[in-house]
Amino acid sequence: MALADPLSLLVLTLLSFHSQLEILAFATSSDNDFSYMKSVHNATDLRLEEEYDYIVIGGGTAGCPLAATLSENYSVLVLERGGVPMAQPATLTLSGFISNMRQADDGTTPAQGFTSEEGVSTFRGRILGGSSMINAGFYTRAEDEFFLKSGVYWDMNLVEKAYRWVEETRVVSRPTKLAVWQSALNRALLEAGLVPDNGFTLKHKIGTKVSGSIFDQKGKRHGAVELLNRGNFKNLRIAVHATVDRIVFSTNSSKPSAIGVIYTDSNGKRHRALVRPKGEVILSAGAIGSPQLLLLSGVGPRSYLSSLQIPVVYPQPDVGKFMFDNPRNGIGIIFPFPGEISPVQTVGITKDYYIQGVSSILPNSSIRPPFRLFPNFSFPANLSTGTLAEKTPGPLSWGSLWLNSSVDVKASPHVRFNYLSNPIDLYRCVRGVRKIGEILDTNSMDRFKYKDYNGTRRFFFNGASLPMDYQSNYSAVEAFCRSTVGSIHHYHGGCLVRKVVDGDFRVMGVDSLRVVDGSTFTRTPGTNPQATHELE
Repeated sequence: MALADPLSLLVLTLLSFHSQLEILAFATSSDNDFSYMKSVHNATDLRLEEEYDYIVIGGGTAGCPLAATLSENYSVLVLERGGVPMAQPATLTLSGFISNMRQADDGTTPAQGFTSEEGVSTFRGRILGGSSMINAGFYTRAEDEFFLKSGVYWDMNLVEKAYRWVEETRVVSRPTKLAVWQSALNRALLEAGLVPDNGFTLKHKIGTKVSGSIFDQKGKRHGAVELLNRGNFKNLRIAVHATVDRIVFSTNSSKPSAIGVIYTDSNGKRHRALVRPKGEVILSAGAIGSPQLLLLSGVGPRSYLSSLQIPVVYPQPDVGKFMFDNPRNGIGIIFPFPGEISPVQTVGITKDYYIQGVSSILPNSSIRPPFRLFPNFSFPANLSTGTLAEKTPGPLSWGSLWLNSSVDVKASPHVRFNYLSNPIDLYRCVRGVRKIGEILDTNSMDRFKYKDYNGTRRFFFNGASLPMDYQSNYSAVEAFCRSTVGSIHHYHGGCLVRKVVDGDFRVMGVDSLRVVDGSTFTRTPGTNPQATHELE
């Protein structure tokens, strides 16, 4: 059984990128549509063995739209390890956007934190809707170069139709008013030479632009989960708190074939879901989950799997290799006046770096005010902060993923991204950081300065500040890049096209198994990948 139609695969590909999702049918209603709950079941309520045409592993930005389109004509089971957004109210509002990232990870939070081997902290979505339920909400399309260099043949007419399929829902909104920080940043980007002013557009364009958001005008989040509402509920079953332990293969023929999965419910009971003849298992577990599950299921480097006593189903040397993460470097400043929480609304785009930011409110207790510099300022109970960050697109530095446990899928794998190890990435970081310095020097940023004890206006930085001689001292900026490198949560790779999967996202050497998510790409699409994950 092939995929229902080419558009289904395309929509899946575009929605699969873990960290972002953005959509265009400029919503006017602030009501979340929970119609998909008609098809949602706790995994504990499902039978111990069932059959479906398609099994989709992961209900995130790729899995949700893919399942919806497939369900038009086929029976589909979606297996999501997390819960539903209704049970995590903070995922549904702008006010909960920052708090989702601060929650302690007790195994149930919608944002699962993990730390790379370099010590860089980042997050994975663990909720129906995936990372679109915890991200900064920016919706933007991919650049043309992404499609040209992805290793996949793209019918651009279908690409346009797929984007429209997403954008004609109520998921994407057009900002009617920019937040204080976003408005100032928009003007400062232009002052600093990031031109032209492209105004509002969903397209990827060099210069400065405002784009769509999955937060509507009233601060309600509309994530990829709402794309499930476009499915046929009679054919669609969604199991939450369903942790897939491994993929089951038939090895009776010369070529192994995926025939189903084993998953565990929240009570620890194991279930077996099988695909019917000509059906498929589709991995949409993200750049961390998909290569991890392939390795646990016996698809990976032969010597590595054998050393862990994992039976080799098919030797695939590149599973878990070519792991990329876009480096993020930037600064945070404390406002001298009350601000508000704002997601990403505007972005500055060049070929070498992208610049964007968010604003939030922090408890005063989390910051130590330098009273010696600002002796006359009375700090409030809560402080408003803004971030200004540059992202290095298409990093050339890459690393690997390997298992933390050979039996437990809940044990996050080890990942090393080797940030900035390629000198070209470091050079581009230096350029981006220097541009941040130029942005801070614009008139538009002046209102965010304090007056110090000498009467001089200066920024109150929350964390690291740029080197004073950032324009002339290249080595100092290099050191800043290395010491402040972080993740912008757009990691990808591990199951690359033409190395692990073919141009139709089928796992090479294995029948009835595809990977459709950000693990298949060498670069993230656009400034934020959410929209294109949905297209996939």
